[in-house]
Amino acid sequence: MSSRRSTSGEDHGDSFMDGDGAGERDNGSRREIRHKYRELMQNMQQNREDILSSRSNRLTETLEQANKLFEGVSKAREAALDAQLLVLASNLGKEKASQLRTDLTVFDPSSFAEDLLTFMGINRLENPDSESEDEGFAKGYLPPDAWHKLGSGAAKHFKRTPTFHFMLGSFRTEAVVRQKIERQRASKVEERRVMPAQLKKMEESHQEATEKEVERILGYLQSYFREDPDTPISFFDFVINPHSFARTVENIFHVSFIIRDGFARIKLDNDKLPIIEPVDQGSESQEDKDNQRRYQGVISLSHQDWKEIIETFEITESMIPDPLS
Repeated sequence: MSSRRSTSGEDHGDSFMDGDGAGERDNGSRREIRHKYRELMQNMQQNREDILSSRSNRLTETLEQANKLFEGVSKAREAALDAQLLVLASNLGKEKASQLRTDLTVFDPSSFAEDLLTFMGINRLENPDSESEDEGFAKGYLPPDAWHKLGSGAAKHFKRTPTFHFMLGSFRTEAVVRQKIERQRASKVEERRVMPAQLKKMEESHQEATEKEVERILGYLQSYFREDPDTPISFFDFVINPHSFARTVENIFHVSFIIRDGFARIKLDNDKLPIIEPVDQGSESQEDKDNQRRYQGVISLSHQDWKEIIETFEITESMIPDPLS
């Protein structure tokens, strides 16, 4: 009773919404599609054992019928029934797949060996008088190209890197190295020949400017030391420019030349902080200068380090004035 009332209510609601004969025909086709979907699902549940049988093809037939029904689906209710049918069919398909036996084909090593020997061209009937297989192999009824034939057949199923071949003959390291060195020398000579005169002048002027700046900074260092030789000069106080990070880097660069050439030295004071002082060239003999050990180092100075040094040492003015432009 309740089922009839529900169907009657649905039909009445659909007729009221459509309001014409075309709507009645559409509702009738929709009711027929829903009825066929329910009938298919009922048949699948009733014939469950038959569908799960490996010899049965009823699951495929049911899905084909559902595909034909889906061509007339245009509303959500019929689409929902189609989805329910697909869920039921997928569950049955999963159960049917789990019942399949995958161990029907068993690898037989003896049979594989026989097939392999046959492929290699071995004929056991050629030497029936041999007492053992080893003796038969030794007497020659294993063809000479048997393993080569096997390798050629197996190579077709593997990806191989192409064999490398030299395009210009054999590779000789010595000849190539000598040729490379000769080319480098020739290229350097050619570069010197084609270098414009302007670049040479720029290089020379840059070198002269560096030398002049190094001499200027050395003069300030020597003057500060002469004014108060008993007070050590802090390396950071000397090279740090509190108003310009770029100028600080340039000062460190130029001071490195002074130290490299032996006109100044860097030591550590009692607080393990670096101090710089000029070297008296008159007090050292030429032999001492030649035997003096030179040390070189690389200073890493970031912008943050530069700020922290200025705050720590309370540097307000640069000991090396900016060069006149």
